[in-house]
Amino acid sequence: MKTTIPTLSEQMRDGNLFAEQCPSREVLKHVTSRWGVLILVALRQGTHRFSDLRRKMGGVSEKMLAQSLQALEHDGFVDRVSYPVVPPHVEYSLTPLGREVSEKVAALADWIEVNTPQVMANRDERAA
Repeated sequence: MKTTIPTLSEQMRDGNLFAEQCPSREVLKHVTSRWGVLILVALRQGTHRFSDLRRKMGGVSEKMLAQSLQALEHDGFVDRVSYPVVPPHVEYSLTPLGREVSEKVAALADWIEVNTPQVMANRDERAA
């Protein structure tokens, strides 16, 4: 009995995070980056301006926030609306696909917040 190995295009059709060349790795990187997670969770509460997001997400530089928003917009998770006024007025919101993925990362963020005390206790225990 001959076993056939799926071609790369066949493997990529459904995505395979374990395959080095799979485009899903880039999507995973954008969605699960430190700032990507926080952006997706923040936008679950509704449309935000750039400055609102920056204030909400302590510690993010303008450059990193802009890059993360661009990546999420490019992937189709975030909508960007720019109004032709002075000073510039730009708003960000989740697309339907963004709402779907934000549910997943929000569950992860919730789990992390609930379990951080146990994780910290584990760190202290192992450091002793």
